[in-house]
Amino acid sequence: MANKSVVLTDEGLKKLQDELEHLKTVRRKEVADKIKVALSFGDLSENSEYDEAKNEQAIVESRIAELQVLLKNATVVDASELTGDQIIIGSRVRVKDVKKRKEFSYQLVGSTEADPKQGKISDESPIGKALIGHKAGDRVTIEAPAGLRTFEILEIVR
Repeated sequence: MANKSVVLTDEGLKKLQDELEHLKTVRRKEVADKIKVALSFGDLSENSEYDEAKNEQAIVESRIAELQVLLKNATVVDASELTGDQIIIGSRVRVKDVKKRKEFSYQLVGSTEADPKQGKISDESPIGKALIGHKAGDRVTIEAPAGLRTFEILEIVR
């Protein structure tokens, strides 16, 4: 992940920055306090609280380092580029599965922000890759894990 460019929306950037700030200011202190308490128990060779606290510290520090790399390599999608004419990362789209006649709403985001349960799909997913660059009214056939699916793009929202 060291030098891979990461595409983020403004919302995704803020979320990562908030998480980093929380880890640095709150979680680090909590873990340091746990280590301090565990040290007060004495003998470290059989001190499971100390081992657990040190493991937790390693996880927190690892996530901090990961977030710093992500943010350093982040490219933020310019909201002014979201014209609604064409699907790009950051676009919100409403599509209809032609065969099932069912509508779906998605927001295309970078892989770091993807959360299908929230309707945020990655630009690297089969559906995301297929939708990018298309316009309202286009039909797109996607090879998904469940087989071929055809979507009609109903609307692109800024």
